[in-house]
Amino acid sequence: MTQDINQPIPAAYTAIDEETKKSGFTMASDIHTCSLLKTLAAAKPGSKMLELGTGTGLSTAWILAGMDQGSTLVSIDNDARFLDIAANHLASDPRLTLLHTDGADWVENNKGEKYDYIFADTWHGKYLLLDEVLGMLNPGAFYIIDDMLPQPNWPEGHDMKALNLLEYLDSRTDLALTRQVWATGIVIAVKV
Repeated sequence: MTQDINQPIPAAYTAIDEETKKSGFTMASDIHTCSLLKTLAAAKPGSKMLELGTGTGLSTAWILAGMDQGSTLVSIDNDARFLDIAANHLASDPRLTLLHTDGADWVENNKGEKYDYIFADTWHGKYLLLDEVLGMLNPGAFYIIDDMLPQPNWPEGHDMKALNLLEYLDSRTDLALTRQVWATGIVIAVKV
């Protein structure tokens, strides 16, 4: 077994990746994580999906590639410059709603919504307002986070935040959870 990506790369991915590099955005999910996001999205036909932290849309492209035509994806980000890259390449997909908004405001205003798949790739839903976001999961829904292994761009002290987050997630009795020491460190949980 190798870590090669042996599935088709989404059509928009290469162009988004080129623009991402030019933009200076350095927080994008790696391609292995993206491949897994596609696979997990394919496991949820006819689902409502949520991505917290669109960035430039690299992971968004992969989630869309795994979704069936009956699924929808809401993806939010607070940086219009990066969100514009995603919109330029992905906004024509009718299954996708891209929102330029503050994560805290959006979670507070939408915490009554329920989702079958949440990829939390920003502070809100991962380190902030975690309980509110976990409350948005339907039974059987995926909750996915990455960057749980030490990263070169982590600020001082972030390692303790990550460890505390992992301990908290492990302590919850309403999640079946697996930590993966793969890619950037992925956690996949299912709401039980």
